[in-house]
Amino acid sequence: MKKTHIVGLLVIAVAIFIIISTTGDASSYKNFTEAKEMAEGGNNSAIHVVGTLKKVNDQVVGIQESPDKLSFYFTMVDQNNVEQKVFRPDPMPTDFLRSEQVVVIGSYREETFVADKILLKCPSKYKEEEVKI
Repeated sequence: MKKTHIVGLLVIAVAIFIIISTTGDASSYKNFTEAKEMAEGGNNSAIHVVGTLKKVNDQVVGIQESPDKLSFYFTMVDQNNVEQKVFRPDPMPTDFLRSEQVVVIGSYREETFVADKILLKCPSKYKEEEVKI
């Protein structure tokens, strides 16, 4: 075989490896009801759930930090207004309480959703102002 053929086969093998490894990390967007049904059916793959933090009178409620501040629980409301207690085994992210929207990536373990990752959409510093003419 020529060297170019060997290099070409190696490039193809690496590309296939990358594609296979990234599809294992892919997860789907669900709500808490669908995620719970999947867990009850034995599917514990990672799931994205989009929602907001539970608020009462514009104040975030339902947050419980561990005494050592290395983990915390919070109440999240998904897009179908289903409230769910979520556990995060890491410290609370900066600006967590100011976030407009939260995406948790994880799965159910018993009655609690365990978030392996949290993505936050924080309020923009640059708000468009209405110009009167």
